Amino acid sequence: MSRLRHQLERFSAAEEFLDFFQVPYAQAVVNVNRLHILKRFNQYLARGPDLEGLDEPTQWQTCQELLARAYGDFVRSTPAAEKVFKVFQDADGQRVGLDSLRASLPSRRQRG
Repeated sequence: MSRLRHQLERFSAAEEFLDFFQVPYAQAVVNVNRLHILKRFNQYLARGPDLEGLDEPTQWQTCQELLARAYGDFVRSTPAAEKVFKVFQDADGQRVGLDSLRASLPSRRQRG
C-alpha cells in the first residue's frame, strides 16, 4: 500500500480524503464532524482487512468503502452517540452542568 499510503499522508483536510475516494458529502456534515469522520475511518482501517496484501485498486476500493461508512455514521448519528473520542466515552451519556464545571475550577476551590 506504499503508493496509496504516501498519497494519503499528504492530505490534511477531511475534504481531501472524501474527494480522493470520491465519497459524496454534505459540507455541513463535514464542518461539524470532520475529526470524528477521520478518526472513525482510522478505526475502521485498523480493524479492517490487511491492505498490504491487496493490489492497489482493491486497496483504494476498500478505503473508499470504509471512508464512506465512517462518513455515513455521522450522517445518521451524532458525535456524542458514536463516542469516537475519549471525552465522549468518559461522559457515558451524562450531561455536565455549567455550575458543576464552574465549581471544579481551581480558582473557585481555593476561595471556597
